[in-house]
Formats: sequence, structure tokens, C-alpha cells
Amino acid sequence: MSLGDAFHVFDTTLRDGAQREGVSYSVNDKLAVARLLDEIGVGFIEGGWPGAMPKDTEFFARARSELTLRNAELVAFGSTRRAGVRAAEDRQVLALRDAETPVVCLVAKSDIRHVERALRTTLEENLAMVSDTVAFLVAEGRRVFLDCEHFFDGYAADRDYGLRVLSAAFEAGADVGVLCDTNGGMLPMGLGRVVAEVASRTGFRLGIHCQDDTGCAVANTLAAVEAGVTHVQGTANGYGERAGNADTFSVIAGLVTKMGRSVVPDRCLPELVRVSHAIAELANIAPDTHQPYVGSSAFAHKAGLHASAIKVSAELYNHLDPAVVGNDMRILVTEMAGRASVELKGRELGIDLSAQPDAVGRVVSRVKELEADGWSFEAADASFELLLRAELDGARTAAFTLESYRVLVEHWGNGSVLSEATVKLYVDGERIIATGEGNGPVNALDQALRTALTRRYPALAAMELADYKVRILAGRAGTGAVTRVLIETTDGASAWTTVGVHENVIEASWHALVDALSYGLRRHSQL
Repeated sequence: MSLGDAFHVFDTTLRDGAQREGVSYSVNDKLAVARLLDEIGVGFIEGGWPGAMPKDTEFFARARSELTLRNAELVAFGSTRRAGVRAAEDRQVLALRDAETPVVCLVAKSDIRHVERALRTTLEENLAMVSDTVAFLVAEGRRVFLDCEHFFDGYAADRDYGLRVLSAAFEAGADVGVLCDTNGGMLPMGLGRVVAEVASRTGFRLGIHCQDDTGCAVANTLAAVEAGVTHVQGTANGYGERAGNADTFSVIAGLVTKMGRSVVPDRCLPELVRVSHAIAELANIAPDTHQPYVGSSAFAHKAGLHASAIKVSAELYNHLDPAVVGNDMRILVTEMAGRASVELKGRELGIDLSAQPDAVGRVVSRVKELEADGWSFEAADASFELLLRAELDGARTAAFTLESYRVLVEHWGNGSVLSEATVKLYVDGERIIATGEGNGPVNALDQALRTALTRRYPALAAMELADYKVRILAGRAGTGAVTRVLIETTDGASAWTTVGVHENVIEASWHALVDALSYGLRRHSQL
């Protein structure tokens, strides 16, 4: 159900967000991002600048037949007419009309310095450019929003000219005047004061657009809402030029959960995490694990003191229920962990430790010993679960007993490099020798292990290594340093991470690899 026109959530991921360094959406990507944004209930999706960008022109043409939006309206972005040219004759303005979107967002200069130095025109001509363009598009049946570029810097230089720009737009038929902190230099206290002043001086419907150059874009946006704006602009994950824009996900979550504003349909809020990560994939940017609300670490707790309180009540260290935004709470087990951390982590893994205080104490001691030697379990839940089960009941955590392994690396004169590994194992009393080749030592060991074990454990055929990370631990130097290896493995349905540590990187990899396969076999009930 539509929430009506009382409050606008306006997303500009496909226009302003695409100005982030390293981001380049294809037209198919843009269509996919628009569909995802619609799923979180935004009211407006700014798709790009038709006429100025061929890709954006194609996007709007394809959107007419390929894009069905449930919650949002599509918006075309562009500038006011050029100086000295009628709006009806300006090719850029005509391209906005021809995009056939129900809404057009125009950008106009509202700082006298930019009018005179960047546009190189008069203050009066700039007002005419605003008025003529808005009136032309309104006459063409378009709803028009006006982005007042550099509004806050302009207001500091001249308290009246920006208001004249707003008046020109509203008198010509614009619906919203958006106050833009284009350089991102405002702080919430000053921005809120200016918004309140402009609202009281004009009575116009105002919006807010904030860049994040001071790290305050979300805070500035919420301060503007508190001061009276009813239209907020942002981008998915805060993508944008320089330090980025206000993060649409944080803005929505803050408005709903902290300010009690019903700005998206209730069903949409739990989709924030999923959509955030999906858009990150399309942008080819790794999701920010520490992003507020939607990051995988947003509700992750490491300190033992925190875990002790969470054991009593999760709300004591969570500012809201993570499920509200589609996230989960996680307990990290590290050298900082206490008994409560281990108990909560066990509960998370489906293991009840409440009646086993001695076992919990042993696990805590074991974790602290291993972490002192460089092991880290906070990103390796699978290795921790194997350790936990072994300490609890001596459960078998390996699929075999190792006799020995050997790895050879052969470098040919033509530049090719081949690795070969041989493993000698005992599986249920049977001695098995197997060899594998790979493009590296770890790949060769993996192949050799699979050759040796797949007949006995067929579930291994569905598992593959998805990621491999090596870190040289602090405090050691040179090629003799201790290394930590993290291996991510998947069976196509889920993924898990294991860890290994040793002075020898191959041995560290071996520990992580054995844990990876052993954990996978436990998941498939073959161990």
C-alpha cells in the first residue's frame, strides 16, 4: 500500500551514487538496481541524466517496457536550460521530456558565486532559467523537483539569493525545493538551523541532499527532517563522489526506528540487508562489514563484558532488534571472550552449554592459548565449532589420520609452474596414498585429499574452495614470520570459514584445509 505523498524517500544511487570512483553500471545493472531499490519501498528512483549520458538515455527507453515498479516512481535528472536559450528549444531539456518519466529533478545554481563564476551569467538570467525550465516541464505534464546546488554555502554568502531561486521554481509550478550540501561541509547543528530558517521564511516544501565529506551526511539528513523537510535524498550504501552521500539504508532505518516516521511500507524494512548486499555486488564493491544497520558486523559482539550482559538480555547491548532491518546478532569468540561469549556462541551454533561449566572453562582457556599464538576464530566459526565439539565430548573432528604429506613445486623454463602433492592417510584403519596436481601448493593438497577421501566420503564432491587469504602476523619479520590462513569453502548451498596458523604457510594452509573438509562432512552427516 502506498504511504502517500506526505514524505518522500528519494534515492539517487543510479545518478549521484554512480559518480563514486570505480563504479560503472551497465544498463542491465541499472535496471537490476532499480528493481532492488523498489523492494525497500523508496518513493522515487533517480535513474540518470538522459541526453547527457547515452547509457542513461538507453536506460529510460528500456525502463518503459522492462521496469515495473511497485513502490517507486522513476525520475529523470538534468539541468535547467542554458543561458539565452528557450527551454522549449534546449536539447537537454527536451531529452528530459522525452525520457517520459512522471517526475523530473532539475539542478540549479543557488550560490551567487557559482552563478557568476561557473555559469558566467547574471543572477536574473539564472532565475529565468529556473522559471522557464520548470514551467515548460510542468506544462508537459511532469512533476518537478528542484535541487538547489551549493545551497548552504550560498546561504552563508547571501541569505536571500537561494530563496529567490526557490521562489522562482515554486511560482513556476515546482513541488519540492531540495537544499543541497553539495560540498558536504555542513554539521548537523548549523544545517538544522539553516533549514528551520528557510522553512520559516518561505513556507515551501523542502527537501535535503547531503554529501558525506564531514562524515555527517546521515546525521545532517535526520537533522533536516527534525527541522521540517519532508523529502530526503540518499544513495545505496552511501555511494557517491568523494566521501559519498547520505546512506539510504541508514536514513530509512533512522527515520523509522529512531524517529517513528512511517516512510516505507512495513514489509520493506527487513529487506534492507539483502538489498544493500545485492547492490554492492552489482557495483562490484565488497560490502562494508561495519556499515550501520546492514553490515555483517553491525550487531557483532566481541568483548566478554558485552556477552555477559547479552546473555541476560540482547537489548542491553543492541540498539535495536537486528531482525527489524533483516540482520542478525553474532557473538565473536576471541582472546577477549569470557564464559558468556562461549555459551552464547554455542547457542548460536545449536549447542547448549548451560549445564557444562567445566567444558566452557576449558574452551575459554584453549581459545586464549591459541589466540596468543596467532590463531583467530572471530572470522572462522567452522574451526571454532570443531574445537568446541572436540573439547566437549572428544568428538571426532577429522575424517582421517595423517601419516604424512609432501608438496613439490616445479618451475619449467617456459615459465609454467606446477604443484604436486602426495598424502598418506589412514581412513577407518585403511592406509591410503594419493597424489594431486594443482596451480598452487594448496590447490594440489586439496586435490590429493579429495582423491584419497571422496570414495569414502562422497559429499566432498560438492565442496570447493571459494576464497583463500594469507596474513603475516604482527611482531614477526621477513620470510620466517608466522602466517595465518583463512579458507572459505562452499557446497553451493552455504559457506564456512576455517583458520590455520604456522611458521610454514603450507602447514598453516593444511590446518585450515583439513578443518574445511571436516566441517563440511559434519554438515552432510558423513563424519
